[in-house]
Amino acid sequence: MSNPGAPPTPEAPTSSGEAPPSILPTPSGYAEWLAVVKSEIRSAQLRASIAVNRELVLLYWRIGREILDRQGREGWGARVVDRLAHDLHAEFPAMKGFSSRNLKYMRAFAEAWPEAEFVQQAAARLPWFHLCTLLDKLSTREDRDWYLSRALQHGWSRSILVLQIETNARERTGRATTNFDASLPPPQSDLARESLKDPYRFDFLGIGDEAQERTVEDALMAHLSRFLLELGAGFAFVGRQVHLEVGGEDFYLDLLFYHLRLRCYVVVELKAGEFRPEHAGKLNFYLSAVDAQMRDERDNPTIGMILCRTKNRIIAEYALRDTNKPIGVAEYQLVQSLPTPLETSLPSIEQLERELEAPSPDAQSPVGQGPGARR
Repeated sequence: MSNPGAPPTPEAPTSSGEAPPSILPTPSGYAEWLAVVKSEIRSAQLRASIAVNRELVLLYWRIGREILDRQGREGWGARVVDRLAHDLHAEFPAMKGFSSRNLKYMRAFAEAWPEAEFVQQAAARLPWFHLCTLLDKLSTREDRDWYLSRALQHGWSRSILVLQIETNARERTGRATTNFDASLPPPQSDLARESLKDPYRFDFLGIGDEAQERTVEDALMAHLSRFLLELGAGFAFVGRQVHLEVGGEDFYLDLLFYHLRLRCYVVVELKAGEFRPEHAGKLNFYLSAVDAQMRDERDNPTIGMILCRTKNRIIAEYALRDTNKPIGVAEYQLVQSLPTPLETSLPSIEQLERELEAPSPDAQSPVGQGPGARR
């Protein structure tokens, strides 16, 4: 019987008398080489997973295309999908993904994106359930293409894709009042404008409309990951109440970010009330100070953003008209809380296939015509 207090028994030597690999001395440089090998294995696994997903999506599109063509050419009714699901299950009992429900998604997929080239180059790069989400929740090609391209560009998980759709990200993107056309060169002005929204949704903070600026700022810092998600891709947090000294006096920036795509600092000022013209003048001063004290020669001009509870668009446009620094003005909303779980990793093909068989509240309308579809 073993003694619980006894030291562990060393690993026994191999039959050849050599020490086992786990207790051999580590050669110089081995740890670094092992890290490289592990990285290559993970990269190969990721490429294999992407390749499998691509072939799966292309297969589903071809099946959906065949269903559409046969129904149109031969006059087959909707019941042919149920018959096909039954026969495919009988032939491939170990394979999932050929239920009547999923076959209807395949048909809807081929109908929504009829161009084989687009499917091969864009749609097939997304997991199948991302595509099903686009079919369920959106009813126009323009909306589906916009969210599809953003999901590819930013690597959104399915949960984040759903959140972006449900918070109307497309309608809010590029809507802030700005002077970017006059204060930035064309390539950067377009990207800067598309990097801002109006309004911003801070309903995940769980605070009421009467909250003051510092309360909102504290809550945003407590939910920084959700705040960055709402700001959009490219924003990197630098600090809050960032100190600047100008002419022997102290000044503090509410929030400071660096935008990786714009390659510039972004100063965010929070206002609990209505936008006032003097807010733009104060922020213009802050931007001059950041450009002078913090901006590197490789950085683009610093951008300012005023987030206020309400604004009069005409007053905001007048306030920014002769301001030489690039500034945007947008509202923020404090409304009811949103669901909190956010998936941060893509599901595997096995998980996708398992989910195909799970019941769903959208099961009866896989073509974007259910109660969740936006028109």
